[in-house]
Amino acid sequence: MNRGRTARVLTRRVDAEGNRRVPDELIIEEPMSIRLDGELIATTMRTPGDDFELAIGFCVTEGVMGDAPLRSVRYCGEGKADESDYNDVTVDTGGKAPVPTPRLGPASSSCGICGTVAIDDLLKRLRPLEVEPFDVEVLVSMANRIEGQALFSSTGAVHAAVAFDRTGRSLVLREDIGRHNAVDKVVGRLHMDSRLPAGDLGLWVSGRASFEMAQKAWAAGFACLVAVSGPSALAVETARAANLQLAGFARSDRLNLYTED
Repeated sequence: MNRGRTARVLTRRVDAEGNRRVPDELIIEEPMSIRLDGELIATTMRTPGDDFELAIGFCVTEGVMGDAPLRSVRYCGEGKADESDYNDVTVDTGGKAPVPTPRLGPASSSCGICGTVAIDDLLKRLRPLEVEPFDVEVLVSMANRIEGQALFSSTGAVHAAVAFDRTGRSLVLREDIGRHNAVDKVVGRLHMDSRLPAGDLGLWVSGRASFEMAQKAWAAGFACLVAVSGPSALAVETARAANLQLAGFARSDRLNLYTED
């Protein structure tokens, strides 16, 4: 399947050269329903593409699959996939996953959860990571290593997430209008390739390091999380509880480390 992720529109540009109408390229944003064993568990606004990775990654990072193995992932709905615009995906474990609790509102980082309760809940299902931190020089170099953000180059309106190894080599890059979706797409790809937990990999994200980014990095077993912008206080607290190396403001040969003693 090859679906468009951008749309062209006419816009009026005002700059030093004058006032004129020019074509502009915009990112596509559509809702996608995620099901686990046929049960609706979430709806997220996303950029179409890599939908199976997104659905699997969401199930992994939200912990709804438990230890159940992945059997298949497919488009679903009442009719054919193309009739539902490929906006309905189900992850199948053959009924071995725990009975899911629906999260039917749009997925976002603004969850409103009390910080202490949120971390305590994570500690109930996740153990602190037993991983070695990355070489700081590798983390510092990542700002100049990230390449291939084609959607951002054409629209300027998406986030990116990248899994990278201990040499700084990018292994998986995904883009999406939602930061959390970009991460879930990376995690889904790694899960499909049997590369989780990702103890020898780092996760680079555009934008800030929120609680949700730290949660997802922890759930996938990454050794470190590197963000272009700053972290929230709850993200730092979460990373410390997880033994997850956390860096922010990673730009042009500089960064801040938040999890060193």
